[in-house]
Amino acid sequence: MAERFRKKKKICQMCAGKSVDYKDVEIIKKYISADKGKILPRRITGACSKHQRHIAGEVKKARHMALIPFVK
Repeated sequence: MAERFRKKKKICQMCAGKSVDYKDVEIIKKYISADKGKILPRRITGACSKHQRHIAGEVKKARHMALIPFVK
């Protein structure tokens, strides 16, 4: 019989040592959707709740500073 496929658990990149800063647009773009420009949820990004809140704040700062658009 077929065995079920088990996905490997994503680890938080920020807990692993990488940082997210609102000035680094290339990293910020990984955390927003391509079609509508929304902030991606934790289940997609793999971030822990503490760092997901930090990511959301950095995305909002980048939008306010006009580094990335509010909508695409």
